[in-house]
Amino acid sequence: MKKTRVDRKFAELKKQGKKGFIAYLSAGDPSLKSTVDIVLRLEDAGVDLVELGLPFSDPLADGRVNQEAATRALAAGSTFDGVMECIAKIRERSELPMIFYAYMNPLLARGFDTSMAAAAQAGIDGFLLLDLPFEEAGPYRQALKQNNLNAIQLVTPTTPNDRIEKIVKRASGFVYCVSREGVTGVQAELASGAGALVERIKVKTRCPVALGFGIGTPEQARDAAQLADAVVVGSAIVNAFHNQPDTPEGRATATAWVGEMVNAVKGV
Repeated sequence: MKKTRVDRKFAELKKQGKKGFIAYLSAGDPSLKSTVDIVLRLEDAGVDLVELGLPFSDPLADGRVNQEAATRALAAGSTFDGVMECIAKIRERSELPMIFYAYMNPLLARGFDTSMAAAAQAGIDGFLLLDLPFEEAGPYRQALKQNNLNAIQLVTPTTPNDRIEKIVKRASGFVYCVSREGVTGVQAELASGAGALVERIKVKTRCPVALGFGIGTPEQARDAAQLADAVVVGSAIVNAFHNQPDTPEGRATATAWVGEMVNAVKGV
């Protein structure tokens, strides 16, 4: 595989001695047009990578905030083709690394190979496939590789060490470390076992490790950045934009708050 934008970004961060900031959004919430603007604003705020949820009606790994964001996106008319057009529009103005946070059903419904080719053509860099066990991933990994897409892998607190080793061997781009058991959503504090889990992963892979699930304040983001190579913030960002008007001014206010999170991770 050729290096993707994700690979190049993490190499750049390592060279600079900096930690990465990954922002999650549900594509199409509140609209695909707004999503284009939000992503470009996040890049200006210093976000290193955007993880876009591909809207799905049954997002089983997500808590209430991200479930409702996906519901709003679908209600606003988001479709697979519409999301691909959204990515292509962002690519006209940006080389920001972007991956899809996705479930298998919508991809299989279109044909997995067809879906991967369309995503690559639009300008996406990789996929985090939430409900694809690594034991069943072989045929699908080939389609990712053929389209030069990173295969982001998840490791959770309940993953045994021997399974971690098997999972991370199949990872490219980065490994997503889930900080706590359960679904996405802001938590009062960073999970106590997060650091130990990151270390269990790091001894088994050279891939960067990103820590996510539950991070919602600059203080939590700063603590997470001390443990991992990158920090993922999702529900808190979804809420920040949802709680502001869908206007340039509202998006600017939400982006300014994300900027505070970015600065915490970067040590600014």
